Formats: sequence, structure tokens, C-alpha cells
Amino acid sequence: MKKIIEFMEKYFVPVAGKIGAQRHLVAIRDGFVAIMPLLLVGSLAVLINNFPIPGWGDFMKGIFGEGWTTFGGTLWNGSFAIMSLLIVFTVSYSLSKSYEQDGIAAGMVSFGSLLMLYAGSAKDWALPYGFLGAQGLFVSLFVALIATEVFVKLMGNKKLIIKMPAEVPPAVARSFAALIPSFAVLILFGIIKILLNMAGVPDIHQAIFLLIQQPLQGMASSLGSAILIVFIVHLLWFFGLHGTNILLPITSALFIPLMDANIKAFQAGSAAPNIVTSSFFDAFVYMGGAGTSVCLLLAILIVGRRKENRLKAKLGVGPGFFNINEPVLFGMPIVLNPIYVIPFVLTPVILTITTYLAMASHIVPKTIAMTHWTMPPIISGFLATGSVMGILLAIVNIAIGVIIYMPFVMASEKQANKAEIDNKAAIKA
Repeated sequence: MKKIIEFMEKYFVPVAGKIGAQRHLVAIRDGFVAIMPLLLVGSLAVLINNFPIPGWGDFMKGIFGEGWTTFGGTLWNGSFAIMSLLIVFTVSYSLSKSYEQDGIAAGMVSFGSLLMLYAGSAKDWALPYGFLGAQGLFVSLFVALIATEVFVKLMGNKKLIIKMPAEVPPAVARSFAALIPSFAVLILFGIIKILLNMAGVPDIHQAIFLLIQQPLQGMASSLGSAILIVFIVHLLWFFGLHGTNILLPITSALFIPLMDANIKAFQAGSAAPNIVTSSFFDAFVYMGGAGTSVCLLLAILIVGRRKENRLKAKLGVGPGFFNINEPVLFGMPIVLNPIYVIPFVLTPVILTITTYLAMASHIVPKTIAMTHWTMPPIISGFLATGSVMGILLAIVNIAIGVIIYMPFVMASEKQANKAEIDNKAAIKA
């Protein structure tokens, strides 16, 4: 492990540090961190409505009535469901502030520019709720970066700034200063919307969604398809895109029917035919959420020494126990963190292979029951296979994941320690 750490410190960490300091990536990370409180509320909402205890739904219904899920749903609507609207403002604000410009004005202009690109309903121009959340993040990030860059460049042109007398309140003066740049940015995105319509792309959100989906059509239950799905899901997640939701129509169409075939075969007393199913991923790969985050949390608690990292890990254990890991992804953060990209993508891929081989060699039974994605790790392994071997496989996979994450946790903390020392030295100088 020492040699691995030394190798990363020499070749990987310096490059990762340069990438991590890139202005636009920093703005995106800061934007996600800013919405962390709402993400935590959204995580709680998911847990309330999907608590994996038999009879939970009936119990809550008996107390609060048929509409008991409305509370959790409302919390979700005010957090995860509008993530794209929140992130376009916070990323734009962060990027603009890095240029020492008016962050609030930039955020509002970016927000307005994003709304212009949505394909509203013909009747009342209602926004499509499906793309206000994580599935619309790609377009939101694009708008935030482009709109802010244009806004900042125009704000730097003194000829475009309306100057008010000194006695005018500062807030009013800032509004007039941003008037022409804001007007120009909105015109730009209005033109983009027209050009998209002329090109036959009235819904840019849907177009991007389909562009990612279509190359994945026709996949079957094989190790290669499973690895490809896991790799793409986590590559998207690394860039802040909800890979699981983006690929959900494809993965559902591919793997739920395969799971259904296994269940029917089991009920008929026959051998389950398919290795790769929906429960294959939920029970043995996505433990703790994307990136098999339970392994990262354990790795930090084992080898982590920085107090803030250990605190984040402890806070992430609760939601992570139910495979809700957005607080870890956006709070650690994992998203756009170049040091963690390798274990974040590699760990699920490795566990996909180990799980496939264990089932293909008949060491572990194939999945014969669907498990809810909020079912805690290890327990879900037993329920999915109906065998103690499912528990053992989940434990082995977690151990493998922890080993993969550990050197990267140590390297990340060493980089953070070095950055603190350099900052203190710079202040003293």
C-alpha cells in the first residue's frame, strides 16, 4: 500500500491538484456544496416514504391515512426535485464571485436563461418536473457556465456599465450596472432557443437524455453489459449528473424483465436463468449508493485522520445505511473530485465482476427476489438470493471496496494537509 500511495503522490495527486483548482470545476463543486442542506432534507424524505421495514406503509397509513406519503413527497419537491434550478444559480454565483463580480446578478441571469430553454407545455407553459431535478443537471451546468462567462466578460466592459450618481443606494447602482450585460445574456439564450427549434430540437433536455440512452439500446444480461452500465452510471455521477436516473429507462427495460424471469423460474422450481438483474446491482454493487459509498465511509473511519472527513463520514453513515448517498457525493465531495474518480468508478466495476463470477460459478445463488433500493447492505444480499451465501458475498464485496478506497483516502488527506501548510506559509509571508 505504501508503494501505491507513493506512486499516486508522485504522478496522480499533482495532476489531480491542478485539475481540482480549475476555476469552473471549483465553481461547480461550490455550487453543489451550497445546496447540501436541501439535499439532506431530500434524503430524509426518501427515507420516510421508503423505510425498508415490512408493514411500514400499512403502519403509517393506519396513523396518517392514505395520503401519508404527501409529507415526504413535499419535502422531496422542495429539494431534490428542483436541484437543476438550484444548481444553475449556485454555480453561477460561485463562478461570478471567483471573478469578483456580482454573484447575485449572474445567478439570476443564469436562472432566467435556463428557464428559456425548457420546453413548457403548450397549454399553460408548465415546466416539465422531470427535468427540474437531477435529470436536468447537464443543461443547468452548461447554462450556468456559459451565461456567467458571457455576463462577466460584458461586466468587464466599462462602456456597457450604466453608472449611477454616488448618492444612489449601492443595491440600485449594482442593478443598473448589470442591466445591459443581463439583457445581452438573455438575448443570447433566446437566440439559442430559436436556433434549437429551427434545428428540430424543441426540447434540449429530452434530446440530451435520448442521446445518452440510444447507444445503450439492445444490451443483454452479460458481464460486458453490466460493466458498461456501471461504468457509465458512475462516470456520469462523477460529473454531477444523476447517472442512475439518466439510465433508468434503459436499466429498467433491461434488468427488471430478467429479474421477473428469475422469480417465475424460482416459483416453478427451476433454476434462475439470469445472473445480471436489477437486484444484482442493488444488493451487491450499489451498497451505500453510487460508488459503493459504504466502502468509502468505512475507509475514512479506518484510516482517515482529518476531523472534518471523519465527521462527514459519520453524518453519511445514517443515510448511507439505506443507500442514500447524495450527502456524501456532494458533501465530501466525490463529484468532480479528481482524487476519488478512480476508486469511485473502479470499485463498482470490480464488484460487478466479483458478483458475476461468484454467481456464474454457483458459489452464490442467482437473485430470485427483488429488493428495494433502500434495503440496507448485507440484509439485501440475503433477501435477493434467499441464501446465507448472499450475506457472505456482500461482506466480501464491502471488504474489497474498503481496500480499494483506503489508499485514496490517505492520499487525499495528505494533499489537504499539504495545502493547509502552504496556505499558512503564504499568510506568514
